[in-house]
Amino acid sequence: MLTLAILGFLYDQPLHGYELKSRITGLTGHVRPVSDGALYPAITRLEKAGLLRRRTEPGTGAAPRQTLELTDEGRAELQRRLADPEQAEITDQIRFFALAAFLHHLADPVRQSAVLRRRLAFLDEPSSFFYDGDGEPVRAETEPNPFRRGMLLVARASTAAERAWLAETIAALEPAALEPAQLEPAELEPTVRRRPE
Repeated sequence: MLTLAILGFLYDQPLHGYELKSRITGLTGHVRPVSDGALYPAITRLEKAGLLRRRTEPGTGAAPRQTLELTDEGRAELQRRLADPEQAEITDQIRFFALAAFLHHLADPVRQSAVLRRRLAFLDEPSSFFYDGDGEPVRAETEPNPFRRGMLLVARASTAAERAWLAETIAALEPAALEPAQLEPAELEPTVRRRPE
């Protein structure tokens, strides 16, 4: 996810390291904070791979500042990652949201839609935070533990909202390709549709 975020933010414009860190922190928030110990080695790896370069500029003080910018290879790598994301970038909610934050860089609406359809297909797989003795997903209505029931209800509401957003966005990206009943949010099964990460 860190590599994707670096490529995604630098795709828009060159940034200084601290600006890049600030934007990544704004994207991932408190859920997955980025440290200097993770960010700067990742930048170095991407630089060695030829995906970004550093440019030295005069600083406001005595020290020069380093600006990071993508190379043509870095821009192509972001396009590749957006068009064909790893399965973990589809199934992990935080990683998927990071992917979605940069999906506008993929210019083809049909390819954008294909990524969203993969997420929607994942959400359609029955799953739960908890399973009964037969391996069946536990439903909130049958869960006696109020804390677990709360987790299931919140996950259900979140999944319903995400499905509705996915359906609306897919319809906007490829209106002629959809059949009206195909992505109707009102048809949601009340089972939790998300695997915990």
